Amino acid sequence: MKTVGLIGKLGDQTICYQIYSHLLTQISTLNPFIKIPLNLSIHSSSSYQKKKKKPLCTAGHTSLDIYCLLCSFQMLRRSENEIKIVLTRPLSLNGELEVDYKAPNLIHRILSLFKNVRPGSDLTHFKLPPQFNVPKSHLQCYGETVYCNGSDMLRRCNQADNSLDRFMSVVAWSISTLRPLVFGVAPYNPIFGETHHVSRATLNVLLEQISHHPPVSALHATDEEHNIELVWCHQCAPNFNGAWVETEVRGKRQLKLLSRGETYEMNSPNLLIKFLPLPGVDWTGNVTISCKENGLEAELRYGPKSFFGLRGSHRSVKGKVYETATKRTLFQLNGHWDRTVTAKDNNSGKSRVIYNAEEVFSGMKTPVVNDLKGVRSTESAAVWSELSEAIMSQNWEKAKEAKNAVEGKQREVLRERELKGTPWVPQHFSVTCTKDGGWECSPIQQWVPPAPIVLPLS
Repeated sequence: MKTVGLIGKLGDQTICYQIYSHLLTQISTLNPFIKIPLNLSIHSSSSYQKKKKKPLCTAGHTSLDIYCLLCSFQMLRRSENEIKIVLTRPLSLNGELEVDYKAPNLIHRILSLFKNVRPGSDLTHFKLPPQFNVPKSHLQCYGETVYCNGSDMLRRCNQADNSLDRFMSVVAWSISTLRPLVFGVAPYNPIFGETHHVSRATLNVLLEQISHHPPVSALHATDEEHNIELVWCHQCAPNFNGAWVETEVRGKRQLKLLSRGETYEMNSPNLLIKFLPLPGVDWTGNVTISCKENGLEAELRYGPKSFFGLRGSHRSVKGKVYETATKRTLFQLNGHWDRTVTAKDNNSGKSRVIYNAEEVFSGMKTPVVNDLKGVRSTESAAVWSELSEAIMSQNWEKAKEAKNAVEGKQREVLRERELKGTPWVPQHFSVTCTKDGGWECSPIQQWVPPAPIVLPLS
């Protein structure tokens, strides 16, 4: 039945169907998880009612449904204005948050993990109690690696006129995206459709959780003034192996220097969490950085200590930069990603520091809300605000209730979508699955708009 142009009767007010449709669109935009009655009754005008004596759509509802829809819209608008945001300081060089938060006893954490998982378990469905969470989402942690640092290494990538110097700057920036983590605690698993939107000066960063099982996060960042674009698509695949958990970070990162016509592609190291014999967290594995336009590649190897902690170097990084066509090595890389990394010129034998962790981690600020009305209800700092607040005050009962409320609402929404056969479509990315089961995403917008949450400049 054609419904465009019909009139909905509400007391002595009449609401055209176009406005009704607009309300649905606005509510969906404000909060994609809200229940929207899609089978509302749409009534004709009063003159039409006198002739037909019945509504044009007989779905079993009355114009009261439209009234409820209006109330939902007004309440949602009001809740948008009263939205609570909890933002915490970024992770420091020693992996800690400068907040009033203390993780549970180390032995208690280890025993609890062994009690709840078995060797070979798929940990993508494993749910940590709030005592094991740091007060921020994985999306916030991903975003912080881009917008939160003391020295703006990203802009340096596009400043050098020499292609080799630009490549070395990209290598250094790639190292700077690693962050120390605390053993036994982890960020929240983002819910479906969760977003995180922050700006630092002219750099605008937007993340969205485009899948929950498996967990896949997408990132788009642009700096229009400096002609820089970032596109990431990450899928975390943790696996428990008895004495350790290794999380493979699948997907690629793209850094585009638009004014240079160069695209740099790279992957991420894996996260290794060891329980025995010495508990610890470290980044491990191989990272490849390549740029077809300038014919250069880099191989980085991140290595933790040996199993017993007697050999190897904690947080070490070694590698080389070479020409793709000839495989000729140009620089040897050596150091530690939490200290300094040097590059030794193979021709001259001279070494120089290309990365200094103290510069990256010094003077990091906590993001602040610049425009509360502009914050989406799907924003990480809003979705998890009650939980973060409870964790920082160590109110574990309230934290448990807050976490269950968020995760329970998500399960309910997904169950309803599954019953109706309406799959979720990401709001900011188009997504495709590769033949090997991987994920690829491309941003819908060319430029990320300025965010309502900003990072104060030093």
